[in-house]
Amino acid sequence: MALLVSLVFLLLLTLIGISSMQSATLQEKMAGSVALRNQTFQSAEAVLRVGESAVQRDSYSLPVCSGVRQCAPPAESSVITAAGFNTTSGVTWIASGKGFYGVQNLGVVRNVVNVPINTPATLYRVTAVGIVGSSRSVVESTYAKY
Repeated sequence: MALLVSLVFLLLLTLIGISSMQSATLQEKMAGSVALRNQTFQSAEAVLRVGESAVQRDSYSLPVCSGVRQCAPPAESSVITAAGFNTTSGVTWIASGKGFYGVQNLGVVRNVVNVPINTPATLYRVTAVGIVGSSRSVVESTYAKY
């Protein structure tokens, strides 16, 4: 009888141990996913700063986007895997670090925040994609140049 009771307790302890190992494995995967997501986001931020630095140069020029399709945020940012020109959005993607950036000239406007009153400023949309492993992050900024 004692042998039977001890075998049942051993079986219960084994089941608890297996359940704990499965839970620990799942938590390890989740922690790895969060770390990968953070790396991807940091990569996208770094690529965004490279794109903004390119726009900031005095010699930088880009034709104004035309039409709703070319002035909308580029839809291919969620699937882009290589640098080059996209005919649908009119964005030229440039590889940098662990990702890509694309710039769109949104045109000249007046009365932009943090720009002197009645000073014309050219607005640029900089879209950056960070790719690390199977994770992807897309960040975007609007840059006013006057």
